[in-house]
Amino acid sequence: MSDYSSDRLVILDADGTTIDAFDAVGRTFAYHGMNLGDLERFQKRRHLFKYLGGVKEFPTNLRKQIGGRKRRQLLDTLTEVYRQEATLYPGIAALLRALIAAPDVRVGLVTRNITSEPEETLRQLFRRHEVELTALDFVVPIPLKQAKSSHFRTARERFAVNPARSYACGDEHRDFLAAVNSGMHPFIAAYGFEDFERLTRKFEIPAEVISRTPAELATRVLHALGLGDAAGG
Repeated sequence: MSDYSSDRLVILDADGTTIDAFDAVGRTFAYHGMNLGDLERFQKRRHLFKYLGGVKEFPTNLRKQIGGRKRRQLLDTLTEVYRQEATLYPGIAALLRALIAAPDVRVGLVTRNITSEPEETLRQLFRRHEVELTALDFVVPIPLKQAKSSHFRTARERFAVNPARSYACGDEHRDFLAAVNSGMHPFIAAYGFEDFERLTRKFEIPAEVISRTPAELATRVLHALGLGDAAGG
């Protein structure tokens, strides 16, 4: 007899997959008289960026030009933008509500967000979209330099879910590797911090697992779980 439960598992990445983090960072920059540029160029120039918390990468030269006090002001602004203005991608809130409502689906969120009190930040953001974080089975903050695969495996083992019934949604090539390395099926978004060309050509990620829009991602996830159009389009 198998020791697996009958549940399915879906893990979603926060910034760039569920949350439009690029828009939030762009708004933050604008409030301080800076311009982040457009998404297309941003997705192609990641090698010029350096991580600053969980909002992916800020330009390296920005860190050289801005002192500690200014960076603190940026993070304070970013926190307020996330809490009051940032949005989930279209259709993602409905997808989350459908997953939460499914009785045999475990659903969780992983995040590297480093706004002030990030769990409170995300709670406020998701609540504005009528999604309560407490309704999820777990929310896991992941340190910047840690691979996600161990956290994926821990979540799967916690709920005794068969790897073949486990799914991870992310927007970077490392999310693909983390899913595969933990025995889970990857759903990769090309609308976040890495575009379709970069994902397929540079990292040779199969186009078949890549969604170009949030609507496509939601449709793929729901179909895989046999939930049809439960997210309501």
